[in-house]
Amino acid sequence: QVKPQFESKLNRNCAMFTAIVYKTQVVAGINYFIKVQVSDTEYVHLKVFQSLPHENQGPSLVSFQTGKTRDDPLTYF
Repeated sequence: QVKPQFESKLNRNCAMFTAIVYKTQVVAGINYFIKVQVSDTEYVHLKVFQSLPHENQGPSLVSFQTGKTRDDPLTYF
């Protein structure tokens, strides 16, 4: 659901956009930290915020880190 937001911020289209692993952090909603494969050898880490259900808002891309590899640990940022 956040692929268009990511592509817009990076000004790039991603043919591949596959979530590999994720972690969650409970706040006033949920922060998701997601490792996403965007090419054969390139990965990005996304921070996505999902607000509480009663707010009726979809997930939003808060920040991201590029230049990651499959072996880079997924950490909170």
